[in-house]
Amino acid sequence: MQTLQPPGWAPPKGYSNGIAADGRLVFVAGQVGTDARMQLVGTGFVDQTGQALKNIVAVLKEGGAGPEHLVRLTWYVTDMPAYLGSLRELGRVYREVIGNHYSAMALVGVTALVFAEAKVEIEATAVVPHATVQP
Repeated sequence: MQTLQPPGWAPPKGYSNGIAADGRLVFVAGQVGTDARMQLVGTGFVDQTGQALKNIVAVLKEGGAGPEHLVRLTWYVTDMPAYLGSLRELGRVYREVIGNHYSAMALVGVTALVFAEAKVEIEATAVVPHATVQP
């Protein structure tokens, strides 16, 4: 995996501008902050985000991948001020669940998600290097 950082660009904080990778692709559908019973874990933006990230890690594991294989995350948030006001806490939760691996990311403000009370949905793409792909 190679992080793509054009010369002279300011380094991004909490994401990468691009990633180049070879291997098996693992696609994770949009995950919201629900537990295994499909119940939202809480009403807070940070709590829901933490659970959504944990759900991504669980799906990655089923595909023989881990957080270190993430190449792209797309975040859909219903409350941009809540996101911006929680950056420090979100960074802490992200590092607890994903670690210090920062994939390419996009952040999109939306008016609603399928779960009416969900505040965030995150979809992911990972690339597992061929040498570590399990049958």
